[in-house]
Amino acid sequence: MEKQSKVAIVCCSNGQHHKYKAKIETLKNTLLQIGLVPVFSDYIYQEFSVFSGSGKERAESLMDFYRDEEIKAIFDISGGDIANEILPYLDFDLIAQSNKSFWGYSDLTTIVNAIYSKTGKESVLYQIRNMIYKDADNQIKNFTNTIFNNTNDLFTFNYEFVQKDSMHGNVVGGNIRCLLKLAGTEYWPDMTGKVLLLESFSGVVPQMVTYLNQLKQIGTFDKITGIIFGTFTEMEEQACSPNIIDLVKQYVGDDIPIAITDEIGHGVNSKAIVIGKELYLNK
Repeated sequence: MEKQSKVAIVCCSNGQHHKYKAKIETLKNTLLQIGLVPVFSDYIYQEFSVFSGSGKERAESLMDFYRDEEIKAIFDISGGDIANEILPYLDFDLIAQSNKSFWGYSDLTTIVNAIYSKTGKESVLYQIRNMIYKDADNQIKNFTNTIFNNTNDLFTFNYEFVQKDSMHGNVVGGNIRCLLKLAGTEYWPDMTGKVLLLESFSGVVPQMVTYLNQLKQIGTFDKITGIIFGTFTEMEEQACSPNIIDLVKQYVGDDIPIAITDEIGHGVNSKAIVIGKELYLNK
């Protein structure tokens, strides 16, 4: 991407509360300062309940940015619960033909995995609002080095193996709760030979037992080649026992490689990871 490129800012999940306008203005100014020109969707702020617009309206706004040849990338600044509402309205043929990437995290797990499942295209699990929070200096440095200087600073994360010592495959996944919204739909990614990334903001032991059992019961753990666990914010804050690694080992056995990282998830220091990209990890 070149300096002065136009980038889209969208909210495909919950609309932003109007009280956050100052923060979004800060994000706009930050993007301008680093050399990007943000173009905002008409559906950013909550107008009724959590909705900035209907699912169809939010989807059409997103597709308009895919059609706009001046837009070089699309960044979603939302999260929450309702992103999967837009999936039936997306033109995946057009997305497949586009050379621009979609960036989002949390509830946008539904969209980044649907894009990969339906088109084979990569998307980025990352929240661009990290550039205005307390780790802003590092986030801006990593982001600008990556998009302007073609480094991997934003995508290089520290990790540790807790089972086995290597894994290889295309990455799928993201937020565990939101990923499972796709189960049983045409948007669920084929898990065969994949590296499954899982992280979570909310939820403690009972919720994680539910999610991990669902993944096991739909055959996910029989198909993947490894699991990367990012941060599980609420579990870590409450020092839950059993922790997420203890739990998952009950369901996957001893043969699946498992790695952990504290640099992917909902933390403001979070790095990015590319959904759909081939990844090699070694001890």
